[in-house]
Amino acid sequence: MVIISTEMDIVKEVLTAKTPVERCLHVKENLIKDGVYLHWRVSPEPFRIGEDELSFIESLGAPLYLFYKASNKLYYESIHGRQPEWVSRYLDQGKPQAIVDYARMNRMKGLLPGVIRPDIILTDDGMVATELDSVPGGIGITGSLGMAYSTLFGDKVVGDENGMIHGFTNMLKATVHIPDPVIAIVVSEESRDYRPEMEWMAGVIRKNGGRAHTIRPEDILFTEEGLFFAEGEKRERIDVLYRFYELFDLKNIPKAELMMYSTKKKAVSVTPPFKPFLEEKLLYALFHHPLLRRYWLEELGEEVFSILCKIFPATWILDPADMPPYGIIPGLKMGERPVARWRDLAETTQSEREFVIKPSGFSELAWGSRGVVVGHDMPREGWSAAIDKALLDFDRTPYILQEYYRGRHVGADYLDETTGEMKKMTGRARLCPYYFVEGEGVKLRGIMATLCSLEQKLIHGMEDAVITVVAGGCSRRL
Repeated sequence: MVIISTEMDIVKEVLTAKTPVERCLHVKENLIKDGVYLHWRVSPEPFRIGEDELSFIESLGAPLYLFYKASNKLYYESIHGRQPEWVSRYLDQGKPQAIVDYARMNRMKGLLPGVIRPDIILTDDGMVATELDSVPGGIGITGSLGMAYSTLFGDKVVGDENGMIHGFTNMLKATVHIPDPVIAIVVSEESRDYRPEMEWMAGVIRKNGGRAHTIRPEDILFTEEGLFFAEGEKRERIDVLYRFYELFDLKNIPKAELMMYSTKKKAVSVTPPFKPFLEEKLLYALFHHPLLRRYWLEELGEEVFSILCKIFPATWILDPADMPPYGIIPGLKMGERPVARWRDLAETTQSEREFVIKPSGFSELAWGSRGVVVGHDMPREGWSAAIDKALLDFDRTPYILQEYYRGRHVGADYLDETTGEMKKMTGRARLCPYYFVEGEGVKLRGIMATLCSLEQKLIHGMEDAVITVVAGGCSRRL
């Protein structure tokens, strides 16, 4: 054992001694081999954050899980009249009655997402979780990046080499309590861009002795006994189905009703659950609503409530309902002036509209930054039109208004594909920690870092972004 350990240390020393260009090429080659590379800029090292910041992120999984748990309870309490009726009305707004009725079934009541991924912006004053995602992309990419950088930097990488694989597998096994379940990762056509990373995940799980496959919805075979898929000339019964498709797209997904029927009959375990109300960004607005403060304090406790108050940006639901003449929108101001009507926001100066407008959920525009409008990044006419659209679309797709936070300046090195040389970029960072609910605990298993130039108001995985993983150590703050 001593000899093996020494050999591994020597290998790591050799790898870390590579030049920055060689390290970038090493990472890129591994990503291409895994089939997950999407032509972003490759960094020679992980993005480093301070130990205090890392400790905070590591501790954040449990509070976020408690938030989902309390949000789930709030919805059902609202249905049964123990909390305000308007809570569930907002969360059900714009959704087909069939999916609303399904989510309200008693046997679905205790089901919660098994993956939690916040989008965290690093600011000069701390961290802000601009939104939460329980059907996140990037699981496989983060896993592949983690493996590639771990061969270079060892256990400094958050989650270590196999963290994402272990977390994902343990989470799925915990939903059925079967030692060796058959796992089907179902990826819809609308989510096809993410299929390669989920195929990689399934392949690594099989390599580690598990039974996982990435399939299309149309590959599912239905019987009254359960769901199956063809594996060669035989059929495999599915024990756990990982739903990698958005609920707004159900009408376009073959056999969606059969998957829901089998879940209802407990013939298969499905995660994330068919609960569109838990995928709404307006949950932030409910968290900040003054009338619900006591509920959140009782359910979360003062410590967790305080943590979430600091990281959840102020959020409001753009509801076109009439306001009484003496009414104001709680906590919303234009400069120092309180706001009584949403249309008042159209008259703000550019410096007063540091807000974003985005669809809350259950819409093809509600993911990937597709429907996001940044107030201070557009002329008054465009901002006014965005407010009007959000109010007009309320019945079909509620929109939210949210405070905009500027990320602090950070540095990143990357390989220029054209010249083959290293370059430096000053930009802003978004961190995406992946927490998995593994039995009774919530564990951080990896963090993806996306760095965009200062010109970009929204940070997402574009081709000129630097994408890497996170490691502890000195922060790259500038």
